[in-house]
Amino acid sequence: MNTDRYTYSLTWSALDNAYIGLCTEFPSLSWLADSPESALKGIRKVVDIEADDLQAEYSAKRKMEDGGC
Repeated sequence: MNTDRYTYSLTWSALDNAYIGLCTEFPSLSWLADSPESALKGIRKVVDIEADDLQAEYSAKRKMEDGGC
């Protein structure tokens, strides 16, 4: 699934002493890193994995509803 058009943001967390990567479309996901570049790379990877999982789940559900196994 292409997640390039999702909204990503980066912020600094003094509490965690790290940059946090966030995605608006997946508010429960985040990624902590030592640099903003690593935080963006990390959150994009996590979102890619989650989006692929959701797509697979949806496809499996549709297949079951259509009477497939």
